[in-house]
Amino acid sequence: MHVTHQNETSQRTSQHVEMIAIHDLRPNPYQPRKTFDAEKLTELAQSITQHGILQPIIVTHAVQGYYIVAGERRYRASLEAGLTEIPVVIKKFSDAEMRELAIIENLQREDLNPLEEAESYQQLMAELHLTQQEVAQRLGKSRPYIANMLRLLKLPVKIRTLIREGTISSGHGRTLLALKDVKKMEKYANLSVRESWSVRYLEQVVAELLGTSKKREEPQQRAIKKPAMIRQHEQQLQEQYGTSVEIAMKKNVGEITFTFHSESDYRRLIQQLKKM
Repeated sequence: MHVTHQNETSQRTSQHVEMIAIHDLRPNPYQPRKTFDAEKLTELAQSITQHGILQPIIVTHAVQGYYIVAGERRYRASLEAGLTEIPVVIKKFSDAEMRELAIIENLQREDLNPLEEAESYQQLMAELHLTQQEVAQRLGKSRPYIANMLRLLKLPVKIRTLIREGTISSGHGRTLLALKDVKKMEKYANLSVRESWSVRYLEQVVAELLGTSKKREEPQQRAIKKPAMIRQHEQQLQEQYGTSVEIAMKKNVGEITFTFHSESDYRRLIQQLKKM
């Protein structure tokens, strides 16, 4: 089963528009969206009061009344505006079509956050038994794009909440996944928020923590392999201070070098060192 969403919807709304009592409408039981922005609903209600409903709601027959297939925001705003009747286009839909259309309409929201988008892709795959490739084809996306969004669902709950709230971006989230350890991910997510780290800067920090940063070394330095104990101490200090740390030691003399990339990063590092 496949629904041609945009073209089919535009064709439907140009045919058989009827006025029905608003109290006969029921929300789509498959609607993934459970919360609606009250302020934006009020703005839409004011627009409906002034201009009316410019696009009819698409509905299908229910045991009692009608289920809303597309247009629940307009329905809710119409209730707020005090309308008693509402223009609709009545069509027949299977349960699978109602489920798919509800998810697709949710994906077309302007205020959709990355986590909601990823959850909608997962829902399409789970409920309609689709592969990532099939979801990508239906939505006009690339398969890597779908796969990248779905990776966000592997993040710890606390980090997913930060992304959902817009405190950090999906780019931060995907970068943190490389750390694998939940406590480390949460630690560097919190640092990203507190220090206003860009995604690029977080990528550098994570690369240094994982030992994959492309730091230029002198030939003589590359030839000397650091003892395991020194490398372990470097890793411990990097995790403690959230920045790149290098220990250079020769006999009983050496130095410990901390790297910072911004003034705020420098201040944070100084404050942490003062607490030693």
